[in-house]
Amino acid sequence: MPCIDIHHHFFPPDLQSSKAKANQDLGWRTPPGHLQWSPELSLKAMDELGIDISILSFPAISTGAVSEENRKAARSRNEFAHRVCEKYPERFGFFASLPFLDDIEGCLAEIAFAFDVLQADGVSLTSSYGLGPDAKYIGHDLYDPIWHELNKRHAVVLLHGAQTPSSTPYPHPFLGVPITEVPNETYKAAAHLVVTGHKRLYPDVKIILAHMGGTLPVMAARTAALSSYMGCTLTPEDILEDFKTFYFDIALSAYGPALMSLEEWVGEGRIVYGSDFPAVSTETVKWFNGHLDEYSRGRKSGSPVGRIQGEGEEEKSQDILCRNTLALLPRLATILSQQPKDK
Repeated sequence: MPCIDIHHHFFPPDLQSSKAKANQDLGWRTPPGHLQWSPELSLKAMDELGIDISILSFPAISTGAVSEENRKAARSRNEFAHRVCEKYPERFGFFASLPFLDDIEGCLAEIAFAFDVLQADGVSLTSSYGLGPDAKYIGHDLYDPIWHELNKRHAVVLLHGAQTPSSTPYPHPFLGVPITEVPNETYKAAAHLVVTGHKRLYPDVKIILAHMGGTLPVMAARTAALSSYMGCTLTPEDILEDFKTFYFDIALSAYGPALMSLEEWVGEGRIVYGSDFPAVSTETVKWFNGHLDEYSRGRKSGSPVGRIQGEGEEEKSQDILCRNTLALLPRLATILSQQPKDK
């Protein structure tokens, strides 16, 4: 069964030292050796995990400034990812990075370069840009020209929660910012896009929410009812329907009850596979893959682990692992068709 990993990071050389320091501040420990990332490190993991193609993206960074240096950094990362894809065209694609999002002119220029020259598969965005009172979530009106351009291009966007510390320390060394804060940042960005009307204003942008939307599945109804109460012009039903137009990757989130509730809500066609390698180890990815497999087998056997029973469950698993992503990125079908059948 083919597998496409929509949520797979790369660490370019310029990130390695700063990323190590950031991880200390955020309470996260990247697996040993992974910050010294190379395509070969990912290829080894992909072969071990049964992943045919990975779409590379730069880790979520929400800080920065409008500057020429920031533009050059985004360009350098995109060219780096493009070179990896040129070297291994049958195994990798990439989502382009943009400059600090307040730099509208720089972002528009990088979108054009990434799509028209580098042939990027889409772009990756962070839930917010800036820190503290100066931070803006991605549904801010300032970013409308960027959304307009992405909408015109029918672009695919991977939206990742910002690694933004809260006003209080993370609660325990076992519960750093990537565990406790990032999932809620993903929800906040998605909710901001919906209640401000931007999700329906730019319907041709296909947005994938990382980590199964974070806390969105359990916050959706609360947001729908209370945002309407607070003055949102959309009805609760409108808000819930707009939430269902996102796509959801299952990176670090594939667990039976969570999959069951998400599938019940948005349907099978909007759930795609992701690993989050190399931010985590292959052992961690395997743990979640095992739960995905258990969920799929439970559905096939009629076990309470899965909601849907009956025949055709292998087909449904293939939807998550491959087919739903092919609907977003149809060029990958040609690559899969050219790979050895016994791979």
